[in-house]
Amino acid sequence: MANQNNPQKTTIALHKKALHEYHIEDRFEAGLVLEGWEVKSLRAGKVQLVDSYVLLKNSEAWLIGTHITPLNTVSTHVKAVPDRTRKLLLKRQELNKLIGYVERQGYTLIPLDLHWYKNHVKVNLALAKGKKQHDKRASEREKDWVRDKARLMKIKLK
Repeated sequence: MANQNNPQKTTIALHKKALHEYHIEDRFEAGLVLEGWEVKSLRAGKVQLVDSYVLLKNSEAWLIGTHITPLNTVSTHVKAVPDRTRKLLLKRQELNKLIGYVERQGYTLIPLDLHWYKNHVKVNLALAKGKKQHDKRASEREKDWVRDKARLMKIKLK
């Protein structure tokens, strides 16, 4: 599925629960260091972002917990590790900003989605704070109200 804003972006995987679990403050786009078998698996859509997060260590960003299932056709001489830690490619200025937010202000970095940009795999990262249970209920009520309001307006227009 192509993105409406940019026809060159094609979504690979989404982290659907991220908006429910976190307040999103800021978004970043980063490149991803992958092996050949991982790219083939991504083309087949064999990836999960559910328990993923980003760790900042030694002034570098690492994607942890992303599960890329290897295909059966992967070469026999390559040992495929589905849950390995993958390096994220960010500019130094972005990294310094993220380190400041995460270490000093208590934010969390989570991946929102994986997508193709031209021939490269990119990940959208979110600088986020976790929601409390009452915040989750409030946002759920707000979503229900918006849906009901749209439904009522549709009925009135007919």
